Amino acid sequence: MAEKEYYLTDVFAEGPYAGNRLATIIDASDLSSEEMQRIALAFNFAETTFICGGNSEDGFDVRIFTPAAEIPFAGHPTLGTAYLLRQVLKYADADLVELNLAAGKIPVTFGRDRVLWMRQNQPIFGEQPKHEVVAEQLSIDMNDINTHYPCQYVSTGLEFLLVPLVSTKALKRVSIDVNDLAPAVLLFSEGGYEDAQQMSVRMFAAEFGISEDPATGSANGCLAAYLVEHRYFETSDINIKVGQGYEVQRPSQLYLRASKDVLGKFDVNVGGRVNLVAKGQWLL
Repeated sequence: MAEKEYYLTDVFAEGPYAGNRLATIIDASDLSSEEMQRIALAFNFAETTFICGGNSEDGFDVRIFTPAAEIPFAGHPTLGTAYLLRQVLKYADADLVELNLAAGKIPVTFGRDRVLWMRQNQPIFGEQPKHEVVAEQLSIDMNDINTHYPCQYVSTGLEFLLVPLVSTKALKRVSIDVNDLAPAVLLFSEGGYEDAQQMSVRMFAAEFGISEDPATGSANGCLAAYLVEHRYFETSDINIKVGQGYEVQRPSQLYLRASKDVLGKFDVNVGGRVNLVAKGQWLL
């Protein structure tokens, strides 16, 4: 019987039993895509990562699976896997670890305050569906949508529909299922779940097998770019903390830094803390 070493981490976690859970299979180069998908479904976390090779100079080859499908990029799998490669497995000793994902090479840096930072790809801003259409399709009260800002599709490697809401009370009321607008929807409002947070978000991706995600680094990268693009805080750069996952009893905190220069180039970074939870042997 073949065995594969695995680790469990909590990402974007400020303490125990918080953040988004991640399973990571070590030395997965000999596993087929079908086997990876079955393992991801068996763990049934939002995402499972598989380290398939690479090194500290060229970057580490990593694949990401939800319980339902492989995806090109996701935030908490990127940070959690980079944490394991450097802090636990000792495959890298520098303050920079690069992951080779389907969406491209993503660098992760390690701060002195235990916050890991990933620099995301340049954002792609898509269509802006009408507020009325979004309200109807997602079964949201029209009065709960902040019509001062657009609903918009944004991607830094994985596309999300971003929907601005008027308050955290409105945010707590929503529940998004499979819909005709987008497989992944991020709703956000100003004001945090805790005093240190400036914003609150919730992310639903039923088509990916994720009813509600506790913490979504990829979507928050899209949000960071959106906030700068539309000058949500009346500035061309942001440095904020965001709360997510409180409705599913997995409180998470994400750190967002983003800016846009005079040439229109974005610098989008999402950070968070990672905690090692468990390790074991997966018997194939």
